[in-house]
Amino acid sequence: MEVILHYLLSVQVLVLVLAVFLLKSSIKFVPQNRAFLIERFGKYQSTKEAGLNFILPFIDRVAADRSLKEQAVDVPEQSAITKDNISLHVDGVLYFRVLDPYKATYGVDNYVFAVTQLAQTTMRSELGKMELDKTFEERDQLNTNIVSAINEAAGPWGIQVLRYEIKDIIPPHSVMEAMEAQMKAERVKRAQILESEGDRQAAINRAEGEKASVVLAAEADKEEQVLRAEGEAKAIVAVAQAQAEALRKVGEAAATEEGQKAIQLDLATKAIEAKRAIAKESSVVLLPDGATEASSLVAQATTIIQQMNKGN
Repeated sequence: MEVILHYLLSVQVLVLVLAVFLLKSSIKFVPQNRAFLIERFGKYQSTKEAGLNFILPFIDRVAADRSLKEQAVDVPEQSAITKDNISLHVDGVLYFRVLDPYKATYGVDNYVFAVTQLAQTTMRSELGKMELDKTFEERDQLNTNIVSAINEAAGPWGIQVLRYEIKDIIPPHSVMEAMEAQMKAERVKRAQILESEGDRQAAINRAEGEKASVVLAAEADKEEQVLRAEGEAKAIVAVAQAQAEALRKVGEAAATEEGQKAIQLDLATKAIEAKRAIAKESSVVLLPDGATEASSLVAQATTIIQQMNKGN
């Protein structure tokens, strides 16, 4: 009896272990951004996406585990010839991802190797369409052309190329020396142009400064002459006004009896002074009778004035 119980217990344990093994074999946990391709009896059966999935033990198997993330692959350095027959050494980095796990598994044997080789051949082809100078100036356009060409060829493989970046473009040593000489000459040329532009601007600034100085000096001289002329005009006007005022006062005084007497006295005095001056200049002086007396001179002058007044 005990042997039978022991046998039954062993069978139960064996069944339990087998059940656990079968359950474990049938459950598949697929990580995020990955895909499992399931084959049944060696034939494609389904694609299991992220999460909990079940398969039939001993019948189904995971044929391929494909990552759906973006992948970066280094494209080895290779030789390429440009349109102007210059040999270059170029390398780059290719970024792609798997869109269709079924095509990436059954459409090509090794999709990473295939897309890398395709990138190399496409890069050589695109470089052969461009001249050396353009490869440096239009690198972005070159990358875009390579990506477009690879996507067109890699479509049946379920691969999408996102971008291609050229890391280094290395021309021959002789070409490098020629390019450096050209760049040096271009820098010297730009320096000379900048220096000449600076000299020209300095000359213009000096000329404008001298012009402004001459204009300011001329304006200052003009203002000085105007002010001097205005001053002289004001002085002349003031003198004329003073003389007019003096004549007016003399005329007012001459209209009186006392003024007439003062005028007569002044005329007599001037007559005496005139005769005295004549006497100094000449050794012979003709005088009328009694002309040497002062009273006679005054009388004569007075007579002349009276006659002039009568005539008026």
